[in-house]
Amino acid sequence: MHYWHDLPTGKNPPEVVDAVIEIPTNERNKYELDKDHGVFRLDRVLHSAVHYPGDYGFLPRTLGDDGDPLDVLVITTIPVFTGCLVECRPIGLFHLIDRGRSDEKVLAVPTGDPFAEDIHGLGDVPQHTLKEIEHFFQVYKDLEGVTTRTRGFEGAEEARAAILQAMELYRKTYGPKKPRKPAKPSKPAAKPAKAAKKR
Repeated sequence: MHYWHDLPTGKNPPEVVDAVIEIPTNERNKYELDKDHGVFRLDRVLHSAVHYPGDYGFLPRTLGDDGDPLDVLVITTIPVFTGCLVECRPIGLFHLIDRGRSDEKVLAVPTGDPFAEDIHGLGDVPQHTLKEIEHFFQVYKDLEGVTTRTRGFEGAEEARAAILQAMELYRKTYGPKKPRKPAKPSKPAAKPAKAAKKR
């Protein structure tokens, strides 16, 4: 199974989407999907003394202007793990310029987290959390000699629009192939009939 191509974007995108997590919260190892093989590999360890401020990954069957799936940062109370599929609700959009190219990131919260029940937009998120997110992306590549520029946040409506646009770009690029359906469990093999006992 390929995490990017074989999974749906979610059960009700863009309102409810599935995020594939590559990098857990508080991690310095930068794991990413190997697009050729469909598995996760260690890309590098962050050179700066910072860690990811949320569970970071991507939305399946989406495509951004940078040629990668659309990024997502899921604000969680407890980190999940690499390869975890998280159903989430988009609450905002973060704009970043990386190497001169636009690199948008959807902000989201898990639908299954009771601590996130009342979070539906950026106004429901503590301001310090947003400052941490912005600061992280301003400095996380500094010691690698790469300059990034942040361009602030937009709301949930803009996040949903970005998701729809990325889904459409994926369809135009890769075609309308439907995501792979889970395989049905096979029926157990019939037991061989017992030979009749000779009398």
